[in-house]
Amino acid sequence: MDYMNQNNSPNADNWPTISVVVPIRNEERYIAQTLGYLLKQDYPAAKLEIIVVDGCSDDRTVEIVQSIASAEPRVKILNNPKRLSSAARNIGAKAAIGEIVTFIDGHVFIDNDKLLKNTASLMADNKVAVLSRPQFLDTPENTFFQKAVAVARKSAFGHGLDSTIYAAEERHVDPTSSGASYKKEVFAKVGYFDEAFDAAEDVEFNYRVGKAGFQSFTSLKLGVYYFPRASLKGLFRQLSRYGTGRFRFMRKHREAISSGALIPALYFIGLAVLIVAAIVKLSLWPVPAIYGGLYVLGNLAASLLVSAKHGLGYLFVLPPIYFCIHFGLAYGFIREAVRTIFKSR
Repeated sequence: MDYMNQNNSPNADNWPTISVVVPIRNEERYIAQTLGYLLKQDYPAAKLEIIVVDGCSDDRTVEIVQSIASAEPRVKILNNPKRLSSAARNIGAKAAIGEIVTFIDGHVFIDNDKLLKNTASLMADNKVAVLSRPQFLDTPENTFFQKAVAVARKSAFGHGLDSTIYAAEERHVDPTSSGASYKKEVFAKVGYFDEAFDAAEDVEFNYRVGKAGFQSFTSLKLGVYYFPRASLKGLFRQLSRYGTGRFRFMRKHREAISSGALIPALYFIGLAVLIVAAIVKLSLWPVPAIYGGLYVLGNLAASLLVSAKHGLGYLFVLPPIYFCIHFGLAYGFIREAVRTIFKSR
């Protein structure tokens, strides 16, 4: 579709309708800012709707959204009684009137007022029904700790090598790790998000999208910035949810099992087994000591390399951040595996 007129200026009649779905719960700190970014987009007002799906927030989130919606008809708020992110995505996608549905979290920084125009143009120019979005963590409001989390997550030691979330290239990609915008036809063919997931529901959905034959395209023109967790406790909770989601994903799609997803859980299981063995037989203590020491050395080496590139001040905070990432993923994965085993009995 040609979204431009002959003078190469936007023709409001030709732009497709876009529905932006914003799944949230307890986002009073960021939601007004996020909606402000979306409402300031250089996109025809009549072609945009913003659907906020709230998962029973118990802070001021709903009050804030309702106040904005009362003055701005493009903003709608729907209730998500299940509270799950997967359910919120389904509620929003099913209610959407847009030809294109794009998902934005409630806590993002967007420095590009052409994000939606780029979404429509890149989808048309590349003849794809799915777009993947780079999701960087480098917001200008980051604290020092959040900056450290950002550089850790972008590094090979802190994130999966096969992920395209931090991709800086403009190219066709598999949608699994970073699909974010879809033509309505995708839902008609693939279905919706699996509500057995409360984390990694997007990965599971995008995996099915890829299996159905849909190709995706990614570009820096689509990039948004997410706020990293501001504490080790928050980071651990986030990564343990991801670990739970990884287990559920691999349980549902066994053909998609990858070593990258298994390594954190297998490492910490191995360490626990070796410690128990050493307790039973004291002469075995050098084995878990060496096994654990190898991780410590790897962690320190990765921290030193990343700090040398981004600033030596990070050297003091990266080791606990990396440990939190890896142990959080392992904990969530193992906890869900144990739950599954006991449920099946």
